[in-house]
Amino acid sequence: MSNQDYQAMLEHFTAIPADDVKSPIIPVDVYLQEAENLYHWSQDDEAILTGAGLDWAMVGQLPVRAGALREAQSLWFKQRFSREDAAKQWQAASEQGYELRDQLLHSFRYAYRKQADILGRIAAIADGSGHADMIQDLNDIAVLGQAHHEPLTNINLDLAELQNAADAAAQLSDLLARATIDRQDNTRTRIIRDQAYTHLKDAVDEVRACGQYVFNRNDVRMKGYTSQYYRKQSGKSKSVAAAKPASTSTADAIN
Repeated sequence: MSNQDYQAMLEHFTAIPADDVKSPIIPVDVYLQEAENLYHWSQDDEAILTGAGLDWAMVGQLPVRAGALREAQSLWFKQRFSREDAAKQWQAASEQGYELRDQLLHSFRYAYRKQADILGRIAAIADGSGHADMIQDLNDIAVLGQAHHEPLTNINLDLAELQNAADAAAQLSDLLARATIDRQDNTRTRIIRDQAYTHLKDAVDEVRACGQYVFNRNDVRMKGYTSQYYRKQSGKSKSVAAAKPASTSTADAIN
C-alpha cells in the first residue's frame, strides 16, 4: 500500500513550496506510528472534533499520507546507502588509479629520457590535477605507451600495465559518474522525503490541535492528541534534572 499511497499523494506533496518544507525532528518510523495511532484514537471523537470545525477528511487522509511518507523514506534510505557504497568504491579505486598513473609516469620518464618529443608529451600528461584529469592521464598513458612500446620493453616494463591503465580509466570514469549522479539523486530523494513528511505533519498538527482544544479538560482523551515521543523525552529531561545535585551557592562555599 505504501507505494500506492506514494503515487496517490506525490502530486500533492511535491507541490509544497520549498520555504514551507520541514525536515523530521524525530525518527521517521516513530512519527509514522504516532500518525497511525492518532488516526485510530480519533475515530471515537468524530462528532466532537467536526463540531469544533475539523475537516474529517483530514483524519481519513492520515493513513494515506503516512503510507506516502513511509515509501519516500524507504526510497531515500535506499539511495543514501547506494551513494555511500559508490563513494567507498570510488575511494578505493581512485587511490589505486593515482598510484598506477604515478608509477607509469615514473617509468615513462626513464624509458623515454632520450626522446625529447615524447618527454614533452609526458610532461603534458602530468600537467593538471583533479579526478577527471587523473582518469584522462591513465588513458593517454596507455595510448602513448602502446604507440611507442619498444623503450618500455627495453626497461622490462610489463606492457600489460598499459592495458591495466586503459581499463582503470574506463572503470574510474564510470565510478565517478555514478558517484556524482548518486549524490544528486540522494539530494532529490531527501527533498521528496521532507515534502512527504511535511504533508503528513500538516494533517497531524491539524488533528492534534483540534483534539487538544476540545479535550483541554479531559486528560485521558487529551493524551491521544499529543506526541508520546515528546512526553517520553520530556520525562527523561526532568529525571536528569532531578538527579543533578543542587549547585552550591557562594555563601555556602564560604561557610
